[in-house]
Amino acid sequence: MKPPLSGIRIVEFEGIGPGPLAAMMLADMGAQVTVIARPQKRAVNAQLGGGGENPLRRGKSIVDLDLKNPQARAEAMALVKEADALIEGNRPGVMERLALGPADCAKYNPQLVYGRMTGWDQSGPLAQAAGHDLNYVALTGLLSLSAHRGQLPIIPPTVVGDAAGALGLAFGIACALLEARASGHGRVVDGAIVDVLAMLGNIAQWVRASGQIDGPEPSPFHDSPFYDVYACAEGGFITLGALEPQFYTLLLGKLGFADVDPARQYDKAAWPALKARFTALFASRARAHWCALLEGSDVCFAPVLSLAEAAGHPHNVARGIYRTEANGVIEAAVAPRFQALAGNHG
Repeated sequence: MKPPLSGIRIVEFEGIGPGPLAAMMLADMGAQVTVIARPQKRAVNAQLGGGGENPLRRGKSIVDLDLKNPQARAEAMALVKEADALIEGNRPGVMERLALGPADCAKYNPQLVYGRMTGWDQSGPLAQAAGHDLNYVALTGLLSLSAHRGQLPIIPPTVVGDAAGALGLAFGIACALLEARASGHGRVVDGAIVDVLAMLGNIAQWVRASGQIDGPEPSPFHDSPFYDVYACAEGGFITLGALEPQFYTLLLGKLGFADVDPARQYDKAAWPALKARFTALFASRARAHWCALLEGSDVCFAPVLSLAEAAGHPHNVARGIYRTEANGVIEAAVAPRFQALAGNHG
């Protein structure tokens, strides 16, 4: 099948993290992405990437331009004139000072979709402040949900804020491209990470409104025995998420807890003692034992895998989710995937 964004031309002014990730997502969908890269490497890229090939450049063409040079800026604008969309991730005001801001580009390409990737957004008290993934997750209130009662919040994987922002920007650009083709008018897509994270957090806000998180009452997501991470013998960990009664009933049966009434699943007074029993039981056997007993059933179970282990898990292998290069680098496949409707194979 022809990728859905075939024929779309995008210019990416290379930054770090979410901007290049959003452009990679669009390239994976078939867009032709030209990266305007700085001649000098960014320090954080060199440090985190170890000097190796940048996987976020997958499927892109690279043009090195020093935008401090007027001729280079003219070359960049020439690329923008022919583009359907643009992605930039600089601090607010930088592109305007380079005469490459939305108003400048609109003079030459009024249908352009102008994607702006920031952490804090283009305005507001924090707009000019530096920040990273962890800071954005913290400000939305979502980081607080990673903490067990009275404990420090857990640092989330670095992809939580950046990847959410990237996905939000890619979604916004795809939406704006549809509108631009219909109306002939471009749009600025403001992809602030805090905005996207807060929007995704509406599920948590919904649960909070019922008093089940972020309050004094015991929470199914922090205090219950049936939704947690447990340590196993020999150093492994497993996860449970048996929120629904039928899944909880199955879990109790598989663990041999015949004395526990599944109808009392949400008897919060009983949670501490039952969680202690779960903790002791899971700690008594290795992770492999619990995988053999619980994985693939409806108890809502998964082992906690390292990145390398995830690449070799049978489900992920069957799906072709990961590819491991000869040098050990692991790369995830394009997502989401597409299939033809019945009778439509264009």
